[in-house]
Amino acid sequence: MNHAIDHRLSTRLAFLTAGLVMSAWAPLVPYAKERLQLAEGPLGLLLLCLGLGSLLTMPLTGALAARFGCRKVVLWAALVVCLALPGLALAPTALLLGLVLFVFGAALGTMDVAMNVQAVIVEKASGGALMSGFHGMFSLGGFAGAGGMALLLWLGSGPLAACLAIVALSGLLLWRASPDLLHQPEARDGSTPTFVMPHGAVIFIGVLCFIVFLAEGAMLDWSAVFLTAERGLEEGRAGLGYAAFAVAMTVGRLTGDRVVGRFGGRRVLLVGGLCAAAGFFTAVAAPSPAAALAGFVLVGLGASNIVPILFTAAGNQRAMPASLAIAAITTIGYAGVLAGPAMIGFVAHLTSLELAFAALGGALLLVAASSRLVRVHS
Repeated sequence: MNHAIDHRLSTRLAFLTAGLVMSAWAPLVPYAKERLQLAEGPLGLLLLCLGLGSLLTMPLTGALAARFGCRKVVLWAALVVCLALPGLALAPTALLLGLVLFVFGAALGTMDVAMNVQAVIVEKASGGALMSGFHGMFSLGGFAGAGGMALLLWLGSGPLAACLAIVALSGLLLWRASPDLLHQPEARDGSTPTFVMPHGAVIFIGVLCFIVFLAEGAMLDWSAVFLTAERGLEEGRAGLGYAAFAVAMTVGRLTGDRVVGRFGGRRVLLVGGLCAAAGFFTAVAAPSPAAALAGFVLVGLGASNIVPILFTAAGNQRAMPASLAIAAITTIGYAGVLAGPAMIGFVAHLTSLELAFAALGGALLLVAASSRLVRVHS
């Protein structure tokens, strides 16, 4: 029993650390832009390097975790992340910044998949719902990393010193988590391949993840634009849109294990999809900024537990080994985060941002309608 509790704690600490180091980059972007005298276009291309690094390593990490165990993969990936983070504050040229961002993203993608593989194994062993809480710790880490970096910079700390503070805290968290990260590779028989192309239920779950991550990406990149351009909110308060969404999602995830345990994954998936869709429809239909903010809260609450439930489902499907399935749906879902801003912008250019948000609501209705088809129990 004590070992089970320790495994849960170590998994939570891994998710917390990943959120912490990933979000620490966001407050450094303006400093990098000023240091290297970058225009918005070249900066946007550089930022793509982070996502491309993640997309390259995510499909491979499932096989690594299955062969070497989650502990080795998580710790080595975290080491690379912690070494790369100060480089983001020091890179003297755009080329070097792009290379460091690529390495940073590759290590983050590796860590993300490996810790989710551990989360699936720990949740299965517990016999209860744990995935939402794990992802909630990632969200908390995101708040702590972005907020902590912003506070240190505001207090006058240099970017490098602030990065080193985040690295030190991350090292302490990983030191505590390390002994109880899973040492043993995934049980495999001789006929189990090292890599399998996604197919069957894994593709289906991955597409659902893509939709939800697409909605999350839209909140990150377009909620402020929606509030200012479509609802007349002043620019200084436009960040309230994403803040409302992020807080609602974090609260939903931290309470999600109890909700899923009580009502079951399929019901939560159904209601969550409907709630998130209603949030987008509310933001589009209501003319006031306050109503739009209320809609963004509904999106955060509704979407909060969908991805954790889908990760659980990926661990329970039998079309391919769990570690490879987690890698596949993480990659497909993360593609939604990267493609989301461009897709929303394209639709908004052809029609309007309101119609683009309404389309996202319609896509989330498809997620809700798919709830009966997702295998959420082992």
